[in-house]
Amino acid sequence: MSHPTPPTGDPGAGDLAAGGPGAGDPAAGGPGAGDLAAGEKHGLQQLTDEQVRDWTLEQKDRWWLENVFRGDMPQLTLRSALTGMLLGGVLSLTNLYVGVKTGWTLGVGITSVILAFALFKVLSGMGLAKEFTVLENNAMQSIATAAGYMTAPLVSSLAAYMMVTHTVIPMGVAIAWMVSLSMLGVLFAFPLKKRFINDEQLPFPEGRAAGVVMEALHTGDASEGVFKAKLLAGTAAFSGLVTLLKSEAITHKLKIGFLQIPEYLDTWIYTYVTPKIMGTPLKELTVRPDTDLVMIAAGGLMGIHTGVSIMVGAVLNYLVLAPWMMQRGDIVGKLVDGQMTYAFKDITMWSLWGGVAMMTTSSLFAFFSKPQVLLSSFKGMLGKGRGGQDVLAHIELPIKVFGIGIPIVGAVVVTLAHVFFGVEIWMGILAIPLVFVFTLIAVNSTGLTSITPTGALGKLTQLTYGVLAPGNVTTNLMTAGITGEVSSNAANLLMDIKPGYMLGGKPRHQAIGHVLGILAGATVAVPVFYLAFLRGNPDGLLTPEQPFPGAVVWRAVAEVLTTGIGNLKPSAQVAAAVGGVAGIVLEGIKVATKGKFWLSAVGIGLAFVITFSTCWAMFVGSFIFWLAGRQLEHRPGLLKRVLVDNLEPTAAGVIAGGALTGIAVIIIEVLVLGG
Repeated sequence: MSHPTPPTGDPGAGDLAAGGPGAGDPAAGGPGAGDLAAGEKHGLQQLTDEQVRDWTLEQKDRWWLENVFRGDMPQLTLRSALTGMLLGGVLSLTNLYVGVKTGWTLGVGITSVILAFALFKVLSGMGLAKEFTVLENNAMQSIATAAGYMTAPLVSSLAAYMMVTHTVIPMGVAIAWMVSLSMLGVLFAFPLKKRFINDEQLPFPEGRAAGVVMEALHTGDASEGVFKAKLLAGTAAFSGLVTLLKSEAITHKLKIGFLQIPEYLDTWIYTYVTPKIMGTPLKELTVRPDTDLVMIAAGGLMGIHTGVSIMVGAVLNYLVLAPWMMQRGDIVGKLVDGQMTYAFKDITMWSLWGGVAMMTTSSLFAFFSKPQVLLSSFKGMLGKGRGGQDVLAHIELPIKVFGIGIPIVGAVVVTLAHVFFGVEIWMGILAIPLVFVFTLIAVNSTGLTSITPTGALGKLTQLTYGVLAPGNVTTNLMTAGITGEVSSNAANLLMDIKPGYMLGGKPRHQAIGHVLGILAGATVAVPVFYLAFLRGNPDGLLTPEQPFPGAVVWRAVAEVLTTGIGNLKPSAQVAAAVGGVAGIVLEGIKVATKGKFWLSAVGIGLAFVITFSTCWAMFVGSFIFWLAGRQLEHRPGLLKRVLVDNLEPTAAGVIAGGALTGIAVIIIEVLVLGG
């Protein structure tokens, strides 16, 4: 979700510029041979634009092998594998928690890099272990990142399936399904590495940022790396403590009720007065100031544009449309003691249609508004440099792995879809070539912008199967789950491979690392999801505390495509039409102004499927970090160092501490205290 801007002026940038397009002709000893002094060999080096354009793939690979590759430096060692699986398993829970709240996933790579660096720095100082090498850290983050991303189906397609069918998918089935999708993503990703990373040298901005952080930690001032680690640990501890103290059951059990922090800051107001709008109490509209530090930090990572957009949508939905629809009787609550009361579910069952329409049309418009991205996705599949010698054959995964693996794992996915979700075999088989097409598109988009268009690609599949399998909601959901999840997994994993290419790591080691990460994520995240969020009742998944916006969107689109929009209330149909047009208009303005327009249609639409209190928390976080950046830009000091220079470790620490403690609190309340 966080998309850092790629740094400029990296060490090594432009090192080969003096030679021009023909520098280091391979005929004279390989591209780039001897261009760099021995002491510069392991800086972050890159080819010039002319070299990227004019050199063949073989020339680029030879240059990389001679100038960037670090040989047999320790990489996928036992300790890096175990550390990556441990951190990945734990951090996958932060993605699960944030996904349940917002429908978005966060990259955990940089967080894991800082934690691993600090851990082995401390162990080294105690004489218990050697420090991590930069490539061990890179292999470790490959594992951790794969573990984090593989949780996506739990907050999207799988959760939507359980909501629609009112059934609990057996945990073993969920694990097998998610592992199969993730493995298929790995198998599709690595053959495309040659084209998008080695040949076209796409930036993959978020992956590049991770590479720069690792290089800085391991070759720069060690004290700065230790500071980042302390900052991350400190903010995590503070956030965890606040989250723990918000539990009434736990503080009561520990007899420290006087320290309890309220979930909302307006509780005392209702002792004296009940503020209303159009006759409905504000708290029933979820209009309450929240103390959720995790969402405040998530807002900081999103940025002020998204934060403002979410707040605009929240005001429109909860202060205007929802109370209006309650007055009209289009949003129906529950009669209690002669008084109509409303829950979050009642509101979102009406409001989601306008929000989903806005997010869908804006995503599709943005997707198709850049034809060059679409065209370049398929360009060059048989272009220059595809022939000739593969000088990296000894460190890349053999092509036969993909030739054999994709049909086998694809068959497993199709079989699972048929046996457990009722998808016809031929429809499942059709999804596999769609995966290839969508993976090309997703990887190209991620490589250029760090934004993976999972939503748009999933909706395209839903539209396709809405025609092929009319009336079949489960087929619509699970086929879209195959194409959307596999293509996004492949794209995100290639973004994770980018730092390994920058730092001179072995691709084969990263491929193995991704598999380990998938297993770690499945082992930890799936059982925790079933215990903390599902709790044996799919009808209880959707609550104000866990709105599952991603799953709500998937379910809503499937229901409209299979049951028809005519079954909705007339006002919801109007909202869907207006939302759809608004999504196109807002995204069109954004495209026309080259991104300078502040409002995001996706951000506004998201506010229609999550609570006002969550929207408020994310807006507050985005505003705090934005204001800090403006006010502290030219004021050196600790505050600037924490909130501006180290925004990501600060926010990541708050998210990790709060999310992990939040899940622990849920489990304790359910298992120990019987809540």
